[in-house]
Amino acid sequence: MNDSSSQAYKKARRQYLKTTRNRDPNIDKAWTPFRAAEKHFKARFPPPDFAKVLDLATLDASRAPEVAAGIWAGKSDAVETRTFVTKSGIKGYDFPSMPGLILLPGLLSPEKQRELIRWSLVEHSRQPNETNLDIHYRLPSEGIWNAYVRDGSAMVHPRPIEANTDYIKQDSGPRKLIDNIPADTTNFECLSNVSKPLAPPSSTIQPATCSDLLPRLRWANIGWFYHWGTKQYDFSKGKIPVHDTIRKICKDAVQSVDWKEIFSSTNFDWGPNGPDWMDWQENYEPDAGIVNFYQTKDTLMAHVDRSEVCATSPLVSISLGHAAVFLIGGLTRETEPIPILLRSGDVVIMSGPACRRAYHGVPRILENTLPPHMADVVDDPEWSTYKNYMDSTRININVRQVSSLGISPTFSTTLILAGNEGAHSKIEKTCSRYRKSNLGSFKIEDSWIAEYTTQILFTASHQ
Repeated sequence: MNDSSSQAYKKARRQYLKTTRNRDPNIDKAWTPFRAAEKHFKARFPPPDFAKVLDLATLDASRAPEVAAGIWAGKSDAVETRTFVTKSGIKGYDFPSMPGLILLPGLLSPEKQRELIRWSLVEHSRQPNETNLDIHYRLPSEGIWNAYVRDGSAMVHPRPIEANTDYIKQDSGPRKLIDNIPADTTNFECLSNVSKPLAPPSSTIQPATCSDLLPRLRWANIGWFYHWGTKQYDFSKGKIPVHDTIRKICKDAVQSVDWKEIFSSTNFDWGPNGPDWMDWQENYEPDAGIVNFYQTKDTLMAHVDRSEVCATSPLVSISLGHAAVFLIGGLTRETEPIPILLRSGDVVIMSGPACRRAYHGVPRILENTLPPHMADVVDDPEWSTYKNYMDSTRININVRQVSSLGISPTFSTTLILAGNEGAHSKIEKTCSRYRKSNLGSFKIEDSWIAEYTTQILFTASHQ
């Protein structure tokens, strides 16, 4: 694409001229800095400039074949970083402009990367873990990948709309964005008790083969079930334990960082209970997350993670397969984002009040960047099936902690808020907002706001 004499370049140029012929020349003036960055990297023509994209793989001689294999490369000094050595002896990087953002480039070996790809497809993308395909199809219990490997031509049938089932009410017209309320200790019980009806299966979808469905796999849930209709967790379904391999990678990554070095000199508002980074070495416990399966034309637009009560504890993100541009900005889209090129085996940790509530997204999966160690593996003849799938795929595993310090969300709670009119008002406002939604009936229980004191008491069951 960067070669102006290539057919791909000429085709992209023709398409660009055709689609922009009648475009308002001032349209970009209305874009926020984050939106402008998204547009820049999504553009097929002209090819985006990577001179300001951080690419730390360029510092590692052992990754030179990986960098050379793709046409995309950033700069190791494009963004200010500070280097530190983790407790396990590997090199890590933090960002002065975004305290709490940690990048551990090439943390996972090629062997571990292939192991996680197998796990994502073979073991995880199947019952009882929900996937996006389960909404519309009656998938085989073995999962779409295993069914595909067994017989790619096997038919999978749509899921019927069932009578007497509570589905999300959907308005006609364009899909509306869901502006979910940030979860915290003052509204957690209220949000947890919001009705969470099922998403309705499509009434027009047709039977499809396993081969046709596999590229449509977009996500598989980890741990606590996430309800996409409300963008809140559905604790009524219980929790599936996080797989030991994933749990260990996440805990090891978090425990390898000297968090005192990262946060001791900062002055953030960590909330009413103060900083919690001192506890992460012992008490960080990943209990929810998602495996994302991106095809090379997919994007993840700017968003904020607001569903976890633990709004500061680490989120660990693992990249596998094709490289991608990752953008992270500030508390609004008005902050110009930092662009980072993430490659297979890189691990990102997002932590702390500024980073965990920052807008972030993935505007571009970079085609033709599959690393050489994802090619056919001589001593593993079965890998060719995975390689064929990964030729057009990036897998991202990201895991976070939903609940506070060893307390399970499946608790019975008494909110004791007297003397704290602000918290009382917040619950009333939150519940009132959900009353007006189309998500189902909702009632404020008197017991939630029954007594008056200066703190919130949790009667909790411990994990």
